[in-house]
Amino acid sequence: MRFGSQLSSALVGGLLSFFWAVPCGLQAQTHAPAATHPTSTPYTGDLSIFEDPARDQKLQVERVMDELHLRPGANVGDIGAGGGWFSVRAARRVAAAGNDGRKSGTVYAEDINPSAVEAIRQRAVREKLPNLAAVVGTPDDPKLPTDSLDAAVMLRVYHEVAHPPVLLASLWRSMRAGGRLGVIDHPGHGDDHGIDPGTVRAEVERAGFRFVGRFDFTKGDQNDYMLVFERPR
Repeated sequence: MRFGSQLSSALVGGLLSFFWAVPCGLQAQTHAPAATHPTSTPYTGDLSIFEDPARDQKLQVERVMDELHLRPGANVGDIGAGGGWFSVRAARRVAAAGNDGRKSGTVYAEDINPSAVEAIRQRAVREKLPNLAAVVGTPDDPKLPTDSLDAAVMLRVYHEVAHPPVLLASLWRSMRAGGRLGVIDHPGHGDDHGIDPGTVRAEVERAGFRFVGRFDFTKGDQNDYMLVFERPR
């Protein structure tokens, strides 16, 4: 009887501990991580505003792609792609020529807005870009394949990221060693559709990326700056 009482007490205690622990764990998982800086509400309006015919020159998009080392066969993530303005240009850049024997690179055009993603899918068909893949992500995870990206870009989207450490950790897993990450934004306080470049650099370096350099040739497009990082080899 004594052994049975001890066993029953131990069993009851263990069950109580289990049921006490489970709700606490579940509650912890439902709490979103704290924001590291003020953020802007993600844009969900008319995507045509990104299609200014002069933007290629203002942003110097060919030079942007040069700094990200985009070349035929490279895989690229366009994080927060909107209507796909950068994605289609990157898809043409990484497409292999028909007779050179190389496989075309893939551009993953990711956005959290399903309407934008569908617009990109239609655009890929319309512009005959089979190497452009549209992806619906979440605010904290772009949902891109692991160890797949040679480069990634966040064009005017970093100031909308509520939890940069979480998103950057997801992006880190998707990038290959030596892959480059470009962040293009304009100065601001986070909640005014801009963000201080020093804040961006500190957060991205804290996530493990190595800072390559800052470039200001993008200033023609609303005073934008470009920061380039690399995932260490």
